[in-house]
Amino acid sequence: MDNLSRLPDELLVRILSLVPTKVVVSTSILSKRWMFLWMSLPKLEFVDRDESLLVLKDFVNKNLPLHRAPVIQSFLLSLYESREKNIKPEDIRQWVEIAVSRHLRELDVSYSSDNKENMVPNSLFACKSLVVLKLRFLTLMDVPSTACLPSLKTLLLELVVYEDQKPFEALLSICPVLEDLEVWFREDESIQEFTINVPSLRKLCLHVSYYWSSLERYEIDTPCLEYLELADWNDSPCLVKNMPKLEKAHVDVVSFAVKNVIGSVASVKHLTVCSEDVYGDGIVFDQLEHLKLCICKDDSSNVLAQFLKDSPNLKVLVISQLDLHADLKTNEMGYWNQPSSVPECLLSSLQILNWEGYFGRPQDRDIAVYILRNARHLRTATIWGNTVEHDVPNLEMIKELTLSSRASSTCELVVTILILPSFLSFVFIGSRTLSTYHHVLITAFIKACKEQIDILKNSIRNEESNSKGWLGLAAAAEDNFNA
Repeated sequence: MDNLSRLPDELLVRILSLVPTKVVVSTSILSKRWMFLWMSLPKLEFVDRDESLLVLKDFVNKNLPLHRAPVIQSFLLSLYESREKNIKPEDIRQWVEIAVSRHLRELDVSYSSDNKENMVPNSLFACKSLVVLKLRFLTLMDVPSTACLPSLKTLLLELVVYEDQKPFEALLSICPVLEDLEVWFREDESIQEFTINVPSLRKLCLHVSYYWSSLERYEIDTPCLEYLELADWNDSPCLVKNMPKLEKAHVDVVSFAVKNVIGSVASVKHLTVCSEDVYGDGIVFDQLEHLKLCICKDDSSNVLAQFLKDSPNLKVLVISQLDLHADLKTNEMGYWNQPSSVPECLLSSLQILNWEGYFGRPQDRDIAVYILRNARHLRTATIWGNTVEHDVPNLEMIKELTLSSRASSTCELVVTILILPSFLSFVFIGSRTLSTYHHVLITAFIKACKEQIDILKNSIRNEESNSKGWLGLAAAAEDNFNA
């Protein structure tokens, strides 16, 4: 402690900034010098972790007004209202006002409550120093007509309660240099329509709930946008336009909006997409180099065929499931109808194929074999088998892939089958250019896997419960390697 006390105040404050605010305040009892150190903290954090809200409220009311740093770099307030209703909207407003008066740069407020009163003070909307604003679950009733946030660059609005679209659109209109916007609308949102028109915006993440029944339409007009993430599971009309600088997009939409949205992102170089239906003819992705396609929908195979046809310069193809669609039971991709002619990207540009979550169904096999047989410049094809809710994949499926003909003589095929929950995988590598050295490595790897299976079986036998199922799985794995 003596050594720590010898450090200059400036360095001590930087160290204390890494510790929760309540812990830092408790150090004030150490000595007269430590009594006032916490008051200079540039970062304040008040979170209701394990204590009652009444205790937290008393703590904030007692200590926050004493804070004397000329600038607060960040102010975090995270609360979950209990039945006691100890914290009221006026408390939130008062604390935010104090933080704003200290030339606040970053504000992050989360307050989950049934109270629908306005929780944002007017002074916040006149904070010239604010660069980052994150509001979660709060009620936003009004934005003053004279408001302006001249320095705000990052804005997060997560499940905020709005009376109508006016405060939402008004907030966007007072941010002249806003670059990063993320919005999550509530399922029971009352807004009927809204517009996102921010000339300075570079990144937009917008999530529209499937259960938002009152939504009639919305519009996005962002001429400087470089990255778009749009998750729209609603069937209301949307207009996405004026994005000439867009380079990367993540699109997860239902069929009603797919043609308009896909057409608006046709100039991107990097695209992640999940579409319930094909997007129609007349759209060419002549800049697209990297495509990640989610295959959880019935028509995913036809969507893939259309993207291959319309992406003449595609270099990387990733076939997968988006994180939000991880439930394997939703994977109902229909059968593959191969294109009438080989797509240009397979003949001239595709170099990498990654398939994550390969099930080994006939339609999966047909797609993989088609790409291998036609992609003339393919360098690597990596296929990850997923067995979370399935039996150990049939080795014949692996053999069929590794033995299938390939248009590229230098293509290396790597098939990885995960047959145990988290700690064991078997890799089969097939390439027409494999040397004897590579085959020796593969043999050694398989031998090592067999040894690990034996260790696993012996370990399981020593367990008194739940061993029968695991022994069966280990035996199945052993049979695959002995085949």
